Amino acid sequence: MMTDNVNSVRKLSPFLLLIILIAFILSLSALYIAVDSFINQSGALDAYSFLAIGFGGLAFSTYMLLQTRGKPMHAVLVLPKVVTTLECPKCDFKNIRDFKREDYIFKETGPCQKCNETMTITAIYREAKKKK
Repeated sequence: MMTDNVNSVRKLSPFLLLIILIAFILSLSALYIAVDSFINQSGALDAYSFLAIGFGGLAFSTYMLLQTRGKPMHAVLVLPKVVTTLECPKCDFKNIRDFKREDYIFKETGPCQKCNETMTITAIYREAKKKK
């Protein structure tokens, strides 16, 4: 039970984490430069540009971090039900049962329930899903 929980958690790539961290640091430094430009009256255009870059970078890094830490994906593999059709060549009795690993078409199997003749596998197929 515990191993299923550990395996279902999505691993966070160290490379992706490094990119997010670099974007975050660059965003903070752009915000610092913008505040410094406002305080020193260096240039309003530069200050607004750095302010936009800083907030955009913070938004980007926060969004990427939240996307990578989302709910883990669960891959569910549903195997279709495979059945085998057995027929008696003498009395035409038909029996449908679950597929067994050794089954193949024209294989002779056990005796018929009606006439005790050897039955033959005539079909192996997957059952169609029922529409809800």
